Amino acid sequence: MRSPTWLGLVAAVLVSFAPQATATHAVNHRYLVLGYVRDAVGEPIRQVVVHVVREKTGLAYEARTGADGFYRVIVHLHDDDVLEPLLVNVGGAAVRIEARFNPLNVRKHRGTRVDFIADKGRERQDTFTDALDRYLKE
Repeated sequence: MRSPTWLGLVAAVLVSFAPQATATHAVNHRYLVLGYVRDAVGEPIRQVVVHVVREKTGLAYEARTGADGFYRVIVHLHDDDVLEPLLVNVGGAAVRIEARFNPLNVRKHRGTRVDFIADKGRERQDTFTDALDRYLKE
């Protein structure tokens, strides 16, 4: 018979390899990176993977674009992660951004918009709220 201590150790190891549950349900536990991926003539690129990597921890988050080329990646960040560098990439194109938000505001969605056209990415934080509103209405 195996001892309870051994079973506890095995359970702890298995849990450590399980996918991490993220508390992204609260505004102050997430940072949204969203945008569009399009080809050189402006046509949407569907089903391409967009990666967002937290440079501090190396944790990677990803999403696929939809039929309209739109993607949304939810990154698990907290208040003290303000200005953390993030690397957003799709294919061979990459953009380094900083998680800019007001840690005192726990009601407003936190995030940015990064669009990719062909092999160039561009952050457009000033259009984040409009893009998020359009997404939420669909």
